[in-house]
Amino acid sequence: MFSVKPLKPTFKSYLPPLQTDLKKSPQPTKKLEAKLLPGEIVVNEANFVRKCIGADSSKDDLWGKLVCTNFKISFITHDALPLQNFQYRTRLLGEHDVPLACVEQVVTVNDAKGKQKVLGSNQKLKFNPSELIVYCKDFRIIRFRFDEAGPESAKKVCLAIAHYCRPADPQLLFGFEYIGKRYYGSSGDRVNGVDCGGGLETPLFDRPSEWDREIKRTRASEWRVCSINEGYAVSQSLPEYFVVPVSLADQDLKQYSRFFVTQRVPLWCWNHPNGSALVRMANIKDPAQQRKLDQRICNGITKSHPKRSEALKSALDKTLPNIQDIQAAFVRLRQVCVIEPFEESEERWLTSIESSRWLEYVRAFLKHSAEVVYMLEGKCSSVILQEDEDRDLSCVVSSLVQLMLDPHFRSLTGFQSLVQKEWVMAGHRFMDRCNHLKKNDREESPLFLLFLDCVWQLMNQYPAAFEFTETYLTVLMDSMWLPIFCTFLFNSPQQHAEHTREFAQSKNIPLGEDKALRLPPVWDWSQQFSLTDQALFNSPLYVGKGATCVQNGAVKTFRRSKKNYSATLRGMPSLRNGILGDLDSLPRRNSLVLRLRPDFSQQREVPESPSERFFRDWFSRPADLQGLLLPQLLPSHLKLWRLYFLRWVPEAQIPRGGPITAFRELSLLADEIETLRNQLRQYKGGTPALTPGTPQPEQRRMFFKVLSPQDPPSPPEYLSSSFPFSPVGNLCRRSILGTPLSKFLSGAKIWLSTETLANENI
Repeated sequence: MFSVKPLKPTFKSYLPPLQTDLKKSPQPTKKLEAKLLPGEIVVNEANFVRKCIGADSSKDDLWGKLVCTNFKISFITHDALPLQNFQYRTRLLGEHDVPLACVEQVVTVNDAKGKQKVLGSNQKLKFNPSELIVYCKDFRIIRFRFDEAGPESAKKVCLAIAHYCRPADPQLLFGFEYIGKRYYGSSGDRVNGVDCGGGLETPLFDRPSEWDREIKRTRASEWRVCSINEGYAVSQSLPEYFVVPVSLADQDLKQYSRFFVTQRVPLWCWNHPNGSALVRMANIKDPAQQRKLDQRICNGITKSHPKRSEALKSALDKTLPNIQDIQAAFVRLRQVCVIEPFEESEERWLTSIESSRWLEYVRAFLKHSAEVVYMLEGKCSSVILQEDEDRDLSCVVSSLVQLMLDPHFRSLTGFQSLVQKEWVMAGHRFMDRCNHLKKNDREESPLFLLFLDCVWQLMNQYPAAFEFTETYLTVLMDSMWLPIFCTFLFNSPQQHAEHTREFAQSKNIPLGEDKALRLPPVWDWSQQFSLTDQALFNSPLYVGKGATCVQNGAVKTFRRSKKNYSATLRGMPSLRNGILGDLDSLPRRNSLVLRLRPDFSQQREVPESPSERFFRDWFSRPADLQGLLLPQLLPSHLKLWRLYFLRWVPEAQIPRGGPITAFRELSLLADEIETLRNQLRQYKGGTPALTPGTPQPEQRRMFFKVLSPQDPPSPPEYLSSSFPFSPVGNLCRRSILGTPLSKFLSGAKIWLSTETLANENI
């Protein structure tokens, strides 16, 4: 993933006559071949293609071969990127590769005729392209030139990319061919719930035993595993096994399911130590049965509470933005981050970020989740999250509530189990919301990215409470565009089982005892990264339950000191930290409310509500990193997630600066402490000494390691605020020669529209 690449240029490249007086066609001395995965085939290719690196000149551009496979766009070159000796790399993709699932739009340009066209599947191209621009879902813009390439080969590779990035059927996604060749071929590797890389195993919640373990972990003694949906007999969007109150019989649940939207009966999410439960539920579609079913379901949840407290409902559809609002905010944010000139210090740019409403929606979900936390912990009441289909907003809120309340989900394994439980098995429609088939833009909405942004906000405020890093969150989001893993590929477990079964039958693949073809989960990170590179997922600040420290030569368990901290560190309690009630809403300027409001000196103080007292008391104490965490929601507390949204923008990059420099110093310090602690244990006879030749540095948790006292104290040259990613070669700039950036994002749903480009002159 992150390796040093030596400079090995094998042929020279010269600029076109427009930029230089010299002109020579590149002459490769060695055949360029694409590296293919099992099941991957080359569809089309073009030689003598130039990948544009610089925006203002072509001196750093790379010459090579552009290849389209059934999995990715691959650019193969012997040249090296300028000033790059440390690149982000995975085992599945090369340095210049883009998965077809990550392609948002393909635009071809003809300089001579002044034409542009947005290519779709099975479309014709009436002109020979001189340029190809690929717009990616992860905010990259990649540009290729065909000045020296054959016109027919250039046209064919452009059409192939446009066609294969829009599969007509889910079984045409590359993951099916990959799994058929790799795991059910001659190798026979097991992937169903097994971490082949020897790392941490994440429960998939596809069997009753894993739900039983979660029930025991949360001490939910009044809840049980239900199997009425085996074979997806009741609902096609529910998992085969889920948890329900002990007092509700299977026969009753089957009868109730007919009255819920998509037959989704209530699902148990989590139990608080005080006995209150978090439950999610779809709407009841039959108004005549509304009151009767509500009463029976609520009675069953109430009986599961040790104090028989009444269950409270939270209607998410009425209080939170819908998926269309979130998608519109994302499109506006993408335009600000990628297309508009980056000037972080300018008021106009910051105003544009605010006007996108993305951070406003992040705040709305964090605020609502904190209110649900108060119901569970402050009022000791069970909470039912209610949404129309219970597959979108409830995934975000239920996950955030558990993340705030349960420190287990702030560990790496716990967080992965949370996503698997509340998103994958609960039937979030990843195929539709990610628009993997690019068929219905109306269904597209970045809910999972919104959730990860909310997680990042919490992590940014309480970095020592999380075992994982923002690099992990970014890589996890990027994995959504790798159609190899089942985690983010399907709308439900049933859809996964159905398509894999049909594919296996069509290819005559033996299914064995499981009677199912299983795509691997994304949680087996060894399929993408080495163990050394996975160390970038580990936070040097994390304070877990078993954290230890060395004091006076003895190894002791870490305990949080009871110091009094300034209120300014965590938001002023008098402002309720941004979690405002109805009485805290500010009226508009010159409004009638202000003119009619009496003098503050004569106004009686409004009594503090129980929820306000709950939040004030919590923020008046130092945070318990192994207990409840509440978000700070004032405007100054919520920030733009720079690593994800700005990593490809060269102007936003800070060489040898940014948060990564502090991360490196903390990692070196944590690694040194870990090394000293191991030496102390060996000295006391606690653990055997390592034998000579053992690769001790690779066994340590931190990516940045203390190798010798002679190591330079300053950050290495390759380190930047975009680390471990590099914006070099990704043309998110104010102006690109031959590319009308003013036309980008002209539509609400797409970056470019054919109508807008019809009469565009270059």
